[in-house]
Amino acid sequence: MKALQYRTIGLAPEIVEIPDPEPGPGQVLVKVTAAGLCRSDLSLMRMTAQQLMFPLPMTLGHEGVGTVAALGEGATGVTVGDQVAVYGPWGCGACPACAAGRENYCPHARRLGIRSPGLGAPGALAQYLLVDDARHLIPCAGLDPVAAVSLTDAGLTPYHAVKWALPALAPGSTAAVIGVGGLGHIAIQLLRALTPARVVALDVNEGKLALAREVGAHETLVSDESAAPAIRALTSGLGAAAVFDFVGVEATGRIAVASAAAEARVLNVGLGGGAMPMGFLLVPPGMSAYAPYWGTRGDLIEVIALAEAGAITVRTETYPLDEAPLAYERLDAGKVHGRAVILPNG
Repeated sequence: MKALQYRTIGLAPEIVEIPDPEPGPGQVLVKVTAAGLCRSDLSLMRMTAQQLMFPLPMTLGHEGVGTVAALGEGATGVTVGDQVAVYGPWGCGACPACAAGRENYCPHARRLGIRSPGLGAPGALAQYLLVDDARHLIPCAGLDPVAAVSLTDAGLTPYHAVKWALPALAPGSTAAVIGVGGLGHIAIQLLRALTPARVVALDVNEGKLALAREVGAHETLVSDESAAPAIRALTSGLGAAAVFDFVGVEATGRIAVASAAAEARVLNVGLGGGAMPMGFLLVPPGMSAYAPYWGTRGDLIEVIALAEAGAITVRTETYPLDEAPLAYERLDAGKVHGRAVILPNG
């Protein structure tokens, strides 16, 4: 089969031919109909050999939707032909976190060498994907695969973040979204669907600010040193009750804290490698900070239900598998508005 692999530190990923995988006991083989690209893939490909925590070559892609093609011995819970979305953060399956569906916070996965698809295990940027257990497959027959695939990260991650911030977002409150990329444009829709808050979107790209307005942002601001004072002006000096930083660099961390109200919930979701100040007199009184990771299995079921109800949609642009390297170049250059989706068998 064809696959897109990251093969050499510092070089671009390559299209290669590799053997078709075969499901072992308890495993499920999925024929991939759509796979999403993520900026975290770019972060991974910028790591040094010392930073990278798994061996190469590796098939990329941690967002995947497909149809069940074959079942390994003893695999139950799905049937050949089912359309499924792949839940990405795989855990041990036996600890309290995993039993509650919170495999994204499994404390044993790294020690046991359990890796997620596209992040150590072979990923979805291939014609077939081997899934370790049927519990990681969520039905999504009510959605087009292109519409569904990015829900597995670009929808799931902001949904998990928004759920944590819900207690702060009362009527009359303001939520700020920094970075209107693949995750940020869905976060705006989630905030509009789930909360009464006014939503203010920040970005440095006017095209992405236009996208923010299209998907429901009440206000848009350029993400620079003027942003925090502007948010305070919009809120009569109070600040935002929740701030979602989908960029995660030092500059956006400073904006997030400077924009926050007393007792605000501030979330550092982006993988920019920056940090925000934290400590007495460094942040508004009572401010809480959270660095969420992906989301739970239950969260993914709920995100898919929201999409099936029409409450959220993902803006996408599609590419055949042979053009996946080009799609990564466009993503790196900031030219993708929404999410890039690859069609491995299209």
